Amino acid sequence: MILFRPALAPLLAFLLAAPVTAAPALWRFGDADTTIYLFGTIHALPPGYQWQDARIRKALSTSDTLVVETLIDKDPQAIARLFPPPDASLPPIIERVPPKLRPRFLQQINRAGITQASLDRMPTWQAAFIMMGATIKKLGIQRDAGVEANITPAFEPAAITATAPAARIRKVEALETASAQLELFATLPEADQRELLAAMVDSQSAARTDYSNLLSDWTNGNQIAIAKAFEKDEDLTPHLREVLLRRRNAAWTEWLKKRLDVPGTVFVAVGAGHLAGPLSVRAMLAAEGITVRRVYNNAALNRATAGR
Repeated sequence: MILFRPALAPLLAFLLAAPVTAAPALWRFGDADTTIYLFGTIHALPPGYQWQDARIRKALSTSDTLVVETLIDKDPQAIARLFPPPDASLPPIIERVPPKLRPRFLQQINRAGITQASLDRMPTWQAAFIMMGATIKKLGIQRDAGVEANITPAFEPAAITATAPAARIRKVEALETASAQLELFATLPEADQRELLAAMVDSQSAARTDYSNLLSDWTNGNQIAIAKAFEKDEDLTPHLREVLLRRRNAAWTEWLKKRLDVPGTVFVAVGAGHLAGPLSVRAMLAAEGITVRRVYNNAALNRATAGR
């Protein structure tokens, strides 16, 4: 499942070492007293990956508000309280994995040091999250290297010091709360939850290629390729596509329209898949008559095949 593979995938060694001229896609729209930047992110990146260029740094520095998908509490206990208690009525986790994937599933949890018993009483969606986290840990991939983790500190109060006072008040907002985001998964039909779990198990074989392609397309601002990748993702069932993409994008679009009534400059950073394709926030804004313009840099302009 491409929606989750960016956080799961191992990185090719050459991606860590090769010099990169980055030009991720950036858009802008607004009115007389409001400017809103839209930036599609990758939530987990190779440590030290250089993705910011002059136009992105300028957009960030001139923005008084950063808006992300959700704000994650840094307190592990607070995060743990968001998850449900064990449920003894659930069938064993192995029975919730497709038969053809069960041998692979058992190998993966054994390598990660996870017992079946610890997963047996979890809702299927939560077990899928545990599998994702275990894979991230095994591969050494950290969300701390992702876009949101990289840009959020500059907007937080801790960034204001006596030696470096803020010229203006800057803040961080979220489009969704963490509990609301988890509720999206908790309320999925069991069939869709099992699809998520199966995707976690099945995705590892293609993870290197998927992540390599996504990272390359994102770095080069190739929105056409990103949109095609999500469109062809067979693991994203129609219901998952409706709940995790279309409905959320529609809600975010309404938020953005209302935000135009508040003066200021806003930098909105959401997963790249939410800004590409016919179900994207950009497409929905366009359908409302709002013109969203691409902000190019010289490198992107010189790429004849760059996606728009």
